[in-house]
Amino acid sequence: MNRIYLDQASTSFPKAPGVAQAMMDYLTQNGTNINRGCYSDAYSAEEVVYETRQLLAELFHFSKCKNVIFTPNITTSLNFILKGLLKPGDHILVSAMEHNAVMRPVVQLASRGVCFDRIPCKEDGSMILEQIEPLIKPETKAIVTLHASNVCGTIMPLTAIGEICQKHHLYFIVDSAQTAGILPIDMEEAHIDALAFTGHKGLRGPQGTGGFLVSQELAEQMEPLISGGTGSISHTEEVPDFLPDRFEPGTPNLPGIYGLHEALLFLKTQPLQTIYKKELALTSYFLEQLQALDDTGRHIRIVGKKDLSDRSAVVSIQTPEIDMSQVAWQLDSAYDVMTRVGLHCAPNAHKTLGTYPAGTIRFSFGPENTKSELDFALQGLRKILDL
Repeated sequence: MNRIYLDQASTSFPKAPGVAQAMMDYLTQNGTNINRGCYSDAYSAEEVVYETRQLLAELFHFSKCKNVIFTPNITTSLNFILKGLLKPGDHILVSAMEHNAVMRPVVQLASRGVCFDRIPCKEDGSMILEQIEPLIKPETKAIVTLHASNVCGTIMPLTAIGEICQKHHLYFIVDSAQTAGILPIDMEEAHIDALAFTGHKGLRGPQGTGGFLVSQELAEQMEPLISGGTGSISHTEEVPDFLPDRFEPGTPNLPGIYGLHEALLFLKTQPLQTIYKKELALTSYFLEQLQALDDTGRHIRIVGKKDLSDRSAVVSIQTPEIDMSQVAWQLDSAYDVMTRVGLHCAPNAHKTLGTYPAGTIRFSFGPENTKSELDFALQGLRKILDL
């Protein structure tokens, strides 16, 4: 059997059909920049960028195409939003399951006078909604949460959180790294003010692509994190006051955007519910097989939810009797099964799940994975654990 890639939560593989070709075609047949050249190839590139904004706005049920901002990755997007919005004296709420893409900017801001509290979550990663409102203060400005945990796959209730934000006039900021392109996200229905996305996971585009969609109200409250040439209003040294230029200085990753454009076109032919249903079927099968081992209480501990309620296709385990790094290494070296082991850039999530500081071995599935691949991975796991 070929190498088996079960690290889809890190980055998708394979990428969507046509992504590599679209990037190569741009580099070999166009190669121009946008907002700077007054010739047909530059206009053609600009059209692809504009269409990509439209496709993203459509995907996330967002009405303002010009408020779709491209950045190098979702981490940059979250830094743009958080550091552009928050000032000393502000207070925010974050979930107890956050990735460091949120927490490191927040901790940086805390050293400059921004305060935060964590919304408690249960040991399976699910948010305790009734704990939110008691944490809200007069100076609270926003609630920030991931949509699904990159550690255990637990999904957060965006609509319910959005309603609380509406009730208390708070901004709602969402990290969709693990769900964009897999789960439907309706920004209007969930009252989301800013949605950060990455192009290289569920959207199945290339690395180095990402961005955020932002409401006009929130955008007007944000200061640009960086500034520079945009190709627009070049007669002034002031930062543009209009979108997307206000938050898009410098030269964009056009090869990446061409690849993302192709991935989004492919995604339009694949209903999200179909993708999610296939991934959940793989997850269900994998959990059933693991459960038999987990029930012994010795060999494997399943982390987080053990059923399919409110979860994505991410399954983490611990192997109490054998060092997890050794297990992951043997899966790769002896069975060509690729996983991820460690703390997955989310230390407080592991504290919530009871897996800190050891971490977990994470298996994550995508629409191209198969049941036979999972069988082979499980066979290797049983042999490594001497079961």
